[in-house]
Amino acid sequence: MQQRENALQKTQEIEKSIRKKFHKQLFSRFARAVRDYKLVQEGDRVAVCISGGKDSMLMAKLFQEIQRHRKVSFELEFLVMDPGYLPQNRQLIEENAAKMGIPITVFETDIFGAVYEVEKSPCYLCARMRRGHLYHQARELKCNKIALGHHYDDVIETILMGMLYGGQVQTMMPKLHSTNFKGMELIRPMYYIREDDIRHWRDYNDLHFLQCACRFTENCTDCEPDGRSESKRMEIKHLIAEMKKINPFVEANIFKSVENVNLSTIIAYKEQGVRHHFLDGYE
Repeated sequence: MQQRENALQKTQEIEKSIRKKFHKQLFSRFARAVRDYKLVQEGDRVAVCISGGKDSMLMAKLFQEIQRHRKVSFELEFLVMDPGYLPQNRQLIEENAAKMGIPITVFETDIFGAVYEVEKSPCYLCARMRRGHLYHQARELKCNKIALGHHYDDVIETILMGMLYGGQVQTMMPKLHSTNFKGMELIRPMYYIREDDIRHWRDYNDLHFLQCACRFTENCTDCEPDGRSESKRMEIKHLIAEMKKINPFVEANIFKSVENVNLSTIIAYKEQGVRHHFLDGYE
């Protein structure tokens, strides 16, 4: 009984922090993204996909909070995929969900086992497989949307990564129609939320989450990447941090750059897989 009361008190404290201390940084930006990009509609049934990290766990609480306002009637399923976690990490996810008052549905796959020995692009394959399993399970639960916890920093890093390492201009879209699961849609309601604010909320509530859903890093439950394991995304994070020292508006400018594309100054672009070149209509 005492344990249940303590868990309830902790849940209430976490929810209060979202409504009060972090209302502007978290809830307001979440609600604005939902409104600006029309992410949730009347009658939707959304599968909130929880990896066990800080971003997806916070997203679940923000969805609960916005649902309480009842401006739009929609349903939620809190979906956790276990791709082959170590037992202690699976337990951590379940304990955090109970502590935060999130009624999760867990389903198991063997994705980690399937990609662990893959030498070429294992991360890409893992991500595709996880996405497919999430869509499939969400559809089984009669959901028409899946929600992922990508935030503002993910968006601007993706833009720069595409340019510097992929030789292309693209962004992480706030919502997408699924190409393989007809009638399903992917949404990203954390689109305006800064990663630093998520960290502050986490630390304020003394919460400890998994870093990511990855066999190579799953032994770490709440660590930050270090210089010995830098990924391309970490390189971009450092690059943005250095540019910000010179120009404090650099992050906002990167974000806005894909909203202010002037096609008359673009050599070529693709639309629905069709390549268009400025010489096509040049006289």
